[in-house]
Amino acid sequence: MRHVFVAGAAVAPFGKHLGRGAADLGEQAVIDLLRSVNLPPGQVGAGFVGSVYGGSLVGQRVLQRAGISGPPVFTVENACASGASAVHLAWQAVASGAHDCAVAVGTENLSGFGGGALPLTTADAEIAQGVVMPATYAMRAQRYLYETGARVEDLCLVSVKNRRNGAKNPRAHFQAPVTLEQVLQSRPVADPLRLLHCCPNSDGAAAVLLCSPEFARELRTPLVRVRASVVRSGRFHTGFRDMTWPDITERTVRAAYEMSGLSPADLDLVELHDAFSIAELLHAEALGIAERGKAHRALADGEFDVDGRVAVSPSGGLLSRGHPVGATGVSQIGEAYWQLTGSAGDLQVPGATVALTHVTGGGIFGVDNGACSVHILTAED
Repeated sequence: MRHVFVAGAAVAPFGKHLGRGAADLGEQAVIDLLRSVNLPPGQVGAGFVGSVYGGSLVGQRVLQRAGISGPPVFTVENACASGASAVHLAWQAVASGAHDCAVAVGTENLSGFGGGALPLTTADAEIAQGVVMPATYAMRAQRYLYETGARVEDLCLVSVKNRRNGAKNPRAHFQAPVTLEQVLQSRPVADPLRLLHCCPNSDGAAAVLLCSPEFARELRTPLVRVRASVVRSGRFHTGFRDMTWPDITERTVRAAYEMSGLSPADLDLVELHDAFSIAELLHAEALGIAERGKAHRALADGEFDVDGRVAVSPSGGLLSRGHPVGATGVSQIGEAYWQLTGSAGDLQVPGATVALTHVTGGGIFGVDNGACSVHILTAED
């Protein structure tokens, strides 16, 4: 397997883009990406486009509009991990030698659904009984608070930190900080979660270029090495389910650490799947950057701040940056790329050389999540 590098990234800013479909947003991200690396569309070897609600052949529609026509193109649907799964497949294509460069894209327009929880398939025993993601995460939060002694205020601190970070991110859906009191007083959604404990449904797109060492030498752009790219699916069982332990995250990141030869202690920053504030605490523990049951203490002590032990969601995370589901995983790679090349501007984590991105999702009967992807990236001299 060859080394694989990220050679560029672009984002169509997240927010509400009424009247612009997934293909329109994806086109913008891909065109901006190709311009940023000065790469003619005809030199792209393959394209992988992640989207949940973009419709049939959205990959071809996105790439053809950007001038990429003829090479193999794949549309990837893997719930919230769709974009990250597209990156994983692009990494496989380059690492295996099948292609010297590949474009990975994530795109989504959720404005058409209006407000509230996203629609889930009813061809599922739990969803048919009324399960929605806010309720599932509320159950996880209740159990975590009960078992660890954490308080609702600890959940609020996640939102405060990430909205503070996102206030500096021009690509974020929400670009204003919030106070602890504002989070506590926001509208109830599913006890104990309130509105500001939840990420917004956003529109947006992101694109990254992955390439081989030989191809990378021809480009005049900063490079970041992909040290690990892993995707796992949930294990099916119908017995007891520990609501405070995302098994799929732990299994995926364990494989990523093994592949990269790195450990949690090596990480400078983490972009994780904070779709709800409780998710940051649960996933931080499963990723190994906090002891089990103690992530809320690490958060309160400032260990997850931009200048802390490990910066968690310095981009603002899903809570601030937004969550156009198919685009999220690719945008995380982009944020990590800018951090590791020292071009993150006001978001910059001082001296960042190792980053981890994590996304998981998909409510499905019998598993904790349908799919999870973890990438570990390192700066190159």
